[in-house]
Amino acid sequence: MGYRYFMSFLLALCLSCPHNVLVAQNLPYKAVNLGNWLVTEGWMQEPSLFDGIVNKDLLDGTQVQLKSTKFNKYLASEDGGGTAVVANRDSASGWETFKLWRVSYSSFNLRVFNKQFVGLENQGSGNKIVAVANSPSEPETFAIIRNNDDPFKIRIKASNGLFLQVQSETSVTADYEGTNWDESDPSVFRMNIVPNTALQGEYQLTNGYGPERAPQIMRDHWSTYITEDDFRFMSENGLNAVRIPVGWWIAKDPNPPKPFVGGSLAALDNAFIWAQNHGIKVIIDLHAVEGSQNGNDHSGTRDGYTEWGDSYIPNTVHVIDFLAERPNLGGIELMNEPLGVNLESLKKYYKEAYDAVRKHNPNAYIIMSNPLDADSKVLLSFVEGFDNVVIDVHYYNLYSSKFSNMNVQQNVEYIKNERASDLKGVSSSNAHSFVGEWTGEWSINGATKEDYQSYAKAQLEVYSRATFGWAYWAYKCRYGHWSLKWMIENGYIKL
Repeated sequence: MGYRYFMSFLLALCLSCPHNVLVAQNLPYKAVNLGNWLVTEGWMQEPSLFDGIVNKDLLDGTQVQLKSTKFNKYLASEDGGGTAVVANRDSASGWETFKLWRVSYSSFNLRVFNKQFVGLENQGSGNKIVAVANSPSEPETFAIIRNNDDPFKIRIKASNGLFLQVQSETSVTADYEGTNWDESDPSVFRMNIVPNTALQGEYQLTNGYGPERAPQIMRDHWSTYITEDDFRFMSENGLNAVRIPVGWWIAKDPNPPKPFVGGSLAALDNAFIWAQNHGIKVIIDLHAVEGSQNGNDHSGTRDGYTEWGDSYIPNTVHVIDFLAERPNLGGIELMNEPLGVNLESLKKYYKEAYDAVRKHNPNAYIIMSNPLDADSKVLLSFVEGFDNVVIDVHYYNLYSSKFSNMNVQQNVEYIKNERASDLKGVSSSNAHSFVGEWTGEWSINGATKEDYQSYAKAQLEVYSRATFGWAYWAYKCRYGHWSLKWMIENGYIKL
């Protein structure tokens, strides 16, 4: 019997026993998000999982700008893509920025503003550099050679074995054979990595380590980052549910498409057993969908583009269908934080995914995340015909300029007034309301422990009015105020 099937058998056995009464539905939930466990978020962990990757500053989606040292001009994809690559820009913006697709630790594809890929003309038979391919192959693959003394001084080798050179402002070719690193050499470039654009998600991590190293790295992470002792701690400190972010590739376990690696399903199996043992409910949250629903690293994206839409709906519904087979769900969230997706496509998906869940469970709570770029009440009329449906809103006093100049009392009053009013509006429908993410961190520097306590207390008071409950982000994090475990242990919050 394979491990996956053994775990499924064991899980079913546990959930059929009389002990199941310990985890009867108990709304509203007091929950915590197990972020950075089954969907990687590199910013959360210290030491970083990414530390062992060669060229870890050149992961998938990294944005780079390339300046000819001889001509002192930036490379650019003319018109944003679809034609030649030139070298005639004094400064760099969108057309002068290239997103990396990592092929190996030293080989890359370069994606341009309009999503085409840089390559050799005529499918590799010429030496002129163009940006016309809609998908990369060998002619669109380049080796980035970094100088030993200055890693941001580079040369770029094309698939024909020759180096790129700038012959003039309108002529960039791959036909140079020299090895000179002098800045007057036409094949030498200065590489600028655009600040604050690096992605550190599951795709970047697994593709960065590659198929030989990634499986063991991930297995070690899954088995140590969250354990049964953590579920015991949660239960002993007043929590009765967990929200577990998962990625779409979990439905393909144990052999997900590359670069993702198998094993996250076994970790999820363990979570259900540990939750059963400690009287905790499990909310599964589809945090990363195929195509990416928001372009953030936690969406499983390769390069930051939001490409989820109608063509991805069947595959995404399949993932929900797979996850909904699990017994004893505290709830299942159909998609985390859609941003910039078509609202009608989102509603179409939510309806089909709702029907898929109902095939397996007529009573499970089905959670629909409110689009981040829409009013929190945008789904109210849509959900009127559904049963046991929940609208998820995320409340952070961060990521917006309106919070940057607020003092402590203003933040607290914003929670008690603006957040309370907004939450009441969400709760006015037939749907339950759920604050699926919130945190003890804010935009204030130098706040005292008492300030943080007041801020956390105000949020607990308001978010406890959500009829489905709330879930703190996150259980563990390198930054203390983001970690509910740290907040509890250090007396910043009491449930």
